[in-house]
Amino acid sequence: MSNIKVLAADPRDPQATALLRQSHALMQSLFSAEENHFLDIEELCVPSIHFFVAREESKALGCVALANKGDYGEIKSMFVDPRARGKGIAHHLMHKIEADARAQNLSTIKLETGDKLTQAHSLYSAHGFVDCGPFGEYEANTSSLFMTKDLN
Repeated sequence: MSNIKVLAADPRDPQATALLRQSHALMQSLFSAEENHFLDIEELCVPSIHFFVAREESKALGCVALANKGDYGEIKSMFVDPRARGKGIAHHLMHKIEADARAQNLSTIKLETGDKLTQAHSLYSAHGFVDCGPFGEYEANTSSLFMTKDLN
């Protein structure tokens, strides 16, 4: 039985901040500044964004956020500590995000991810996401992939 729990959290919590900084560093190592669309920690601390951390015991191992965009939700800041990968943490985070989107009566979840993040693509596809075009303020580019999932 898994002892991984995904709970609402504050991005400013030291363990959450450490995960976010790891994620930002990875994105900066893979993509140019104009190809990065991650939110700064303070940008995650607004009422329209729900932030979650996956914990095993008291250790934060992964995080994800759902930004309520009115007519859809957008996944942001999805990250699992590389030392904790293979434990199903990303799947726990995805289930939490979908449940939260449904609780907010959002009919669709969308995301933007980098073309080099093949494990992320596989995860999202396994959870029923399909490719789509740019949405919101995103523009088409060579390094972004856009995906969507209808919750109806």
